[in-house]
Amino acid sequence: MNHTNNLGTEKIGKLLLSLAIPSITAQIVNMLYNIVDRIYIGHMAETGPAALTGVGITMPVIMTITAFSSLVGMGGAPRSAIKMGEKNHDEAEKILGNCFSMLLIISITLTAVFLASGEKLLWMFGASKDTISFGLEYLNVYLIGTIFVQLTLGLNSFISTQGYAKYSMLTVIIGAVTNIVLDPIFIFGLNMGVKGAALATVLSQALSSLWVMKFLTGPKTSLKIRKCNLKINKSIIIPVLLLGVSPFIMQSTESLLNIAFNSSLQKYGGDLAVGSMTILSSLMQMIHLPLVGLTQGAQPITSYNYGAKNNLRVKATFKLLIKCAFLYTTTAWLMMMIFPGTFVSMFTNDPALKEYSVWAARIYMATAFVMAAQNSCQQTFVALGQSRVSMFLALLRKIILLIPLIYILPHFFENKVFAVFLAEPVSDFIAATVTFTTFMLQINKILDDNEIMN
Repeated sequence: MNHTNNLGTEKIGKLLLSLAIPSITAQIVNMLYNIVDRIYIGHMAETGPAALTGVGITMPVIMTITAFSSLVGMGGAPRSAIKMGEKNHDEAEKILGNCFSMLLIISITLTAVFLASGEKLLWMFGASKDTISFGLEYLNVYLIGTIFVQLTLGLNSFISTQGYAKYSMLTVIIGAVTNIVLDPIFIFGLNMGVKGAALATVLSQALSSLWVMKFLTGPKTSLKIRKCNLKINKSIIIPVLLLGVSPFIMQSTESLLNIAFNSSLQKYGGDLAVGSMTILSSLMQMIHLPLVGLTQGAQPITSYNYGAKNNLRVKATFKLLIKCAFLYTTTAWLMMMIFPGTFVSMFTNDPALKEYSVWAARIYMATAFVMAAQNSCQQTFVALGQSRVSMFLALLRKIILLIPLIYILPHFFENKVFAVFLAEPVSDFIAATVTFTTFMLQINKILDDNEIMN
């Protein structure tokens, strides 16, 4: 347990650096799973733009699968860390065991549901007669690996929450490097096209899941997967799921968001606008995922010290987190605003799609820097076990603001496509302002209540 106990004693700056760098690296590498696929697919001869759009419309399904891993992993890992801070190791391991079983159940269910309804869903998500075949080819292969995605992403949180950020990083690196190597072999060498891209991803996630399982049953981990803890207990799993609802909503609503964007853009701008959205969502990932890595690096420190009732360290961790977050997002935002063409060129050589995407990028990402406040505050609420407020804030940006604005704003602008893209920066700014204000009003009360709890 000495490694875990460092969370309560090490200097916060040094500790955050040691945890955040591997976590950020893991998120950047994890981003390559989708982005490398899109880069290769977008450069396929003749069919590149249509294939890229076809794969883009599968994103709601993929995001939903990922979201369910967060429902369990991001709900269970902070609770385990809090229990370790309370010196209740047995309870922390029971949470891990229950989460493992829940991930298996979810994997089987999601695979069956999406295989049965995949084509109908893709039409709903904005597919056209030119792109539906590419979407189905990719999705039907990807779904075979649902169990690997769930175990890799869901259980990897339990590695990082113990402070083993480097091992957590290796989980992602193993899969991403494999994916990068296999993509060109399958897509071009074996002439498998989008099927090859999906197969490369499945095999990569399979290797990552094996690594996670080996670690969590091995000698180095403080928390182990034990047979005696696999039976699901309602008193354990329900609080996990309640806490996990916030990150679940954040990711699953990306599916609804993708549907809203793609259907509206297909209506007002056709395949070119939908293809542009595929590129823009990839660029937003390039900004967002390292930020997620930074907040995940802070989570073990916050959760452990909250459980240990060390409120000064909790406050100090948040202050350092939000400073680093704003420095990063502002820098990344400036790069996107000044050099959008450079980033768009990574995904397409098609002149029309490139020109369209450069124009749209400056609208869509106009207030991307405010994500620093949104993510830092919301993820700190999760780390503190505050399920209700974190759930509301997760709903606020996408469900309450963004999705309605996608449909409302076109009624007020002559350029309907401009209005659809404008919904993103407007909702980002409002949500970040509300989230930061809510955090500042509630944090002292949460910590004061924690001090008087038994």
